[in-house]
Amino acid sequence: MERSSDTLILGVGNCLMGDEGLGVHLAQQLKKEIPAGFADVLDGGTAGFQLMEYIESYPRVILIDATLDGRPAGTIQLIRPKFASDFPKAMSTHEIGLKDLVESLTLLDRLPDVYLFVVSVKTIQPLSIDLSPEVLVVLPELKRGILELCLRPVEVS
Repeated sequence: MERSSDTLILGVGNCLMGDEGLGVHLAQQLKKEIPAGFADVLDGGTAGFQLMEYIESYPRVILIDATLDGRPAGTIQLIRPKFASDFPKAMSTHEIGLKDLVESLTLLDRLPDVYLFVVSVKTIQPLSIDLSPEVLVVLPELKRGILELCLRPVEVS
């Protein structure tokens, strides 16, 4: 993927596991809606360390993912992770790679300005490509938050 912006929007998750795939679903929507040069959008699927080259090549990265954190389904949180401990405690299995990736980039002093949008989900639905009504209803709000971040100047560390 050729970089055309200072911001990477990276949706992660497994789109075959219901709400677990919300980051991927939203990334696919944003790819169709965002004008060229506004932000680059990547469907990161369930990859972990494979995403390192993408993440470290942008000054700002906006991650989108689901979390099983016990909050009401559809709760949106914005986190600024620097270490694995900054992630919600009950993330699904693919985040093990993302947590390690964030810590590795921190240790290497190559971590960009990272924002993590997480949406609380009630359950993981194996072999389902559909998002629950509780998650679908918050997607416009989540999208607005992401686009507002893209409009802010990139913070230089």
